[in-house]
Amino acid sequence: MSPGGSQPWLAAGRASPRLVLVVVFVALLLDNILLTVVVPIVPTFLYTTEYEGAKSSVSPALPEPTPAAPRAPPFSSVLSYFDNTTVPVLGSTSAPEPPNGTGSSPPGHPPSSPPGHPPRGSPAPARSCLEGGEFLAQENTRVGLLFASKALVQLLVNPWVGLLTNRIGYHIPMFLGFTIMFLSTVMFAFSGTYTLLFIARALQGVGSSFSSVAGLGLLASVYPDDSERGSAMGIALGGLALGVLIGAPFGSIMYEFVGKASPFLVLAFLALLDGALQLCILQPSRISPESTKATPVSTLLRDPYILVAAGALCFSNMGVAMLEPTLPIWMLQTMCSPQWQLGMAFLPASISYLIGTNLFGILANRMGRWLCSMIGMAVVGISLLCVPLATNIYGLIGPNAGLGFAIGMVDSSMMPIMAYLVDLRHTSAYGTVYAIADVAFCMGFAVGPSTGGAIVRALGFPSLMVIVGVLNVAYAPLCWLLRSPPATEEKMAILSQECPMQPKSYTPKETQREFPLTEESDGEVENRE
Repeated sequence: MSPGGSQPWLAAGRASPRLVLVVVFVALLLDNILLTVVVPIVPTFLYTTEYEGAKSSVSPALPEPTPAAPRAPPFSSVLSYFDNTTVPVLGSTSAPEPPNGTGSSPPGHPPSSPPGHPPRGSPAPARSCLEGGEFLAQENTRVGLLFASKALVQLLVNPWVGLLTNRIGYHIPMFLGFTIMFLSTVMFAFSGTYTLLFIARALQGVGSSFSSVAGLGLLASVYPDDSERGSAMGIALGGLALGVLIGAPFGSIMYEFVGKASPFLVLAFLALLDGALQLCILQPSRISPESTKATPVSTLLRDPYILVAAGALCFSNMGVAMLEPTLPIWMLQTMCSPQWQLGMAFLPASISYLIGTNLFGILANRMGRWLCSMIGMAVVGISLLCVPLATNIYGLIGPNAGLGFAIGMVDSSMMPIMAYLVDLRHTSAYGTVYAIADVAFCMGFAVGPSTGGAIVRALGFPSLMVIVGVLNVAYAPLCWLLRSPPATEEKMAILSQECPMQPKSYTPKETQREFPLTEESDGEVENRE
């Protein structure tokens, strides 16, 4: 009682669902910045450390670029790789095309052969654009596995987090998620080998599992009304979208102009602020189990409607998950893009995802969430089919923007549907169902990168886009099944007794008491009753 009496504003803040929404928003934001900040960094970092490292060990001329142009093979190869003045090889129209290159060379790479050496002669640039092509083909698989490790670990941890939240509540798992994510971020900053990067990425999967399952379950519990819950989920997913939006461009720019550790150290500082916010608002030392006994995971997994919703989440996100490791390498091979463009290519998808989640968090409830997700999946498929048609970064704007907007439609429809299905057909405890939703999301991000690299190596990047695009279009009609899912008979009897005046609020009265979050608030609710 003393903390509430001495600081009434803090007690009032803890009693506000909006502040809980802020906490969940920030947690998803930081998790997804870390998710995507590595996308442009890892392929180029591995190239410079492994491929260029191997070359420099054969001809060690790295430290001093003084002897002008003749003796700088390692630099010229790195420079020509990221900073080409021509766009030859696959589009081989006209050698001089300065927009891709003249500007920026990577940090610490002196311009060993700028506009005087062999910039516009045909043989050298054409060869330099393809330099390390075989290494990149093999790197597709390794980078894909590294990206997939986070989702694979998250896939394994999610069901246990769902069970844990039903027993001890959402607050402690949220704080655990912050702690693990902070450790992962610091490890990313100082990892110099593929193995250490792999471990850091896998550790991030554990933290992400705690944050996302506990955060979404907490939101569903503090917003019992279905339409309010849909809006809140749209805002929270906006945090996810903003993280994806900021991550890739932020990572590529910071890596090129400041250094590899810099984006991760900035994220570690922001994570500390998030931890302080959670300590103030959520009181992570408190154990507050779900007041209703949760439906077993096995029962939820036998529900066909939950499986259809989970499949929509999985397949729609699989498209962007396959793009993350393969698109930057494809751009390097066919467009000879400078390093900063590798992250900027994802910018249209991120901006449109941010718009889509916020817009359809409200609209989806009016037009029908099943219809919204069905249209979204069809647009995802069409956008993926258009990606290989691009010949430069500007050609990627349309397909990537359509992809992000459509995934925003699916996510902002399916996340509230998960809670609605549990309210309608099972008991209103949300930890396990959001564990299933997060497992579906992670399946896309585990299967996508791990198989995407192998498919690119075997069939090529365009074939990969055709496969996953057709898969999304074919799955879209299944969303029609979510048009009006039936309630179970016993649940209908309970609902008709407990909420006759609230047709869209399916949460029984007992579960609505879990919030406010302060200790004294429970007594106040009982006194009022």
